[in-house]
Amino acid sequence: MPAKSTQPEHRRRRRTHLILTAAAGLATAGALAAALPATATAEEGDRKGGYSRYQDVQLLSFNDLHGNLEPPNGSSGRVTHLNEDGTTQTINAGGVEYLATHLRQAREGNKYSITAAGGDMVGASPLISGLFHDEPTIEALNKLDLDVTSVGNHEFDEGPVELTRLQKGGCHPTDGCYTAEGFEGADFPYLAANVLNEKTGRPILKPYWVWKRNDVKIGFIGVTLEDTPGVVSAEGVKGLKFKDEVETINKYARVLQAQGVKSIVALIHEGGAPASASYNYDCDAPGAGDGISGPIVDIAKNITPQVDALVTGHTHAAYACTINDPAGQPRTVTSAASFGRLYTDTTLTYDRWTGDIARTAVKSANHVVTRDVAKATDMTQLITEWNTLAAPVGNRPIGYISADIGNTGTEAPLGDLIADAQLAYGRTLDPETDLALMNPGGIRMPLTYAAKGSEGDGVVTYAEGFDVQPFANTVNLQDFTGAQLIQVLKEQVSGTNAARPKILQPSAGLTYTLDMTKTGADRIVVDSIKLNGAAIDPAATYRVATNSFLAGGGDGFTTLGQGTGDLVGADDLTALEQYLTANSSATNPIAPPVANRITIVS
Repeated sequence: MPAKSTQPEHRRRRRTHLILTAAAGLATAGALAAALPATATAEEGDRKGGYSRYQDVQLLSFNDLHGNLEPPNGSSGRVTHLNEDGTTQTINAGGVEYLATHLRQAREGNKYSITAAGGDMVGASPLISGLFHDEPTIEALNKLDLDVTSVGNHEFDEGPVELTRLQKGGCHPTDGCYTAEGFEGADFPYLAANVLNEKTGRPILKPYWVWKRNDVKIGFIGVTLEDTPGVVSAEGVKGLKFKDEVETINKYARVLQAQGVKSIVALIHEGGAPASASYNYDCDAPGAGDGISGPIVDIAKNITPQVDALVTGHTHAAYACTINDPAGQPRTVTSAASFGRLYTDTTLTYDRWTGDIARTAVKSANHVVTRDVAKATDMTQLITEWNTLAAPVGNRPIGYISADIGNTGTEAPLGDLIADAQLAYGRTLDPETDLALMNPGGIRMPLTYAAKGSEGDGVVTYAEGFDVQPFANTVNLQDFTGAQLIQVLKEQVSGTNAARPKILQPSAGLTYTLDMTKTGADRIVVDSIKLNGAAIDPAATYRVATNSFLAGGGDGFTTLGQGTGDLVGADDLTALEQYLTANSSATNPIAPPVANRITIVS
């Protein structure tokens, strides 16, 4: 492997940047005359070190890329635009060939530009990246000139040792080197301020990083959600402790202030839900409803006013809003959806007198990564090279479908299909298997009828199956009493899932009513729960197939971690492949399931 560069790990390349202009719709330093007291404007002629008092710094940001180097399939590759008349339209978006072009055009000509991310750059990735432990995505982010990112929960899918390898480089300990050049790791720092080694009590990676250009200094603090152990396999977070987001950010804000860094941005892999699904929804406009809701609201309200802006993620939502800080002052909070479909452009106006951000001048907006621009040729080359390595595995047909099979909705057609596949596979291990349950967050992409390559319409390739289930979870069988099974269904809408329900996808034969007019566990109508038409007997024993993530109590389903008679099978993608192969052909493809196993009252 070639020797590592002697330059700092977060900066090995020459960069080009740009300054924002008023024509771009964002505030500039000159516009501060209207926003700040006249006695504090650059028009006074004050200069420091040959520079005007105020300097606009461009912050470009995105989050939750999840290794989507190629344009995502189906609805995962579209965004919703809200028209002025209240109608909406969908726009095809995403793909790093286009993301690179948009970011480079946005930076053009300005040296005061920073690119930051809010975590989940890797993990749950399509085959082109996931097959190679996300090395292709790290290489792509290096070429994108990413400056800094927080860790997200998915950075821990393969554990902290693998995360450290992605940061520092080196070939995979099991699979070795994929290319003759080897793997040099990330040119940018991963920040993990609230992720501690249980033995040492210290952050496993850098807690903060400071961007400097001439006399302008902006600090970045990176955290992931405190509940990361609840959404990652136990093995992935073994030996780690995850601290409170607010407590951690406030701690390191004090550290940065003590070092003379007064301008601070928090990169937080936790988010919220806007009142509208459109990327350009103005949550600060009069009559815009409740703006955004969810965990990020309380976090934002309690983070010290010393932090000037928050870049968030995790919920895959799009917003550019303000939430008041503890001093009652508005502060920008942004998220750029997911999969590289959007990027956020924020103006941070730096005050050289104070070393702080002039918060009244901060402006932010999300922009679509449209596919009507020229592709970045270096990204095209990267994708081609890794696709060539992946092709022998990824192009193999594993089944046939008659139409798109979606992964959205309370009960998704693809969720039902996967649950049926796991039930069928479970019965090959134990014929007494009664039912299967699938977590919705484990279904990463839809199956689309239109061919992505040369395989032909309706053909499901191994790569497409991998995109749907990229976690390599095993299919596990466990015994539960009927009472426990009822409790599992209640945990979908109570406990940690009360605010954001996680509705398990049921296999054929399991039916019940979900009454969303009620609250908490009462949303599950117990008398309606039936298996093959018979009411669930609380005292009886049922054999249940789940993936290993759920079998470990993941996603707040603590009862699923209490089963007995464990039997561990092959990975979940093998189960899906076997089911598609056995139940479909070119002349008899699988149709989308009706998705009527859960009756929803709303």
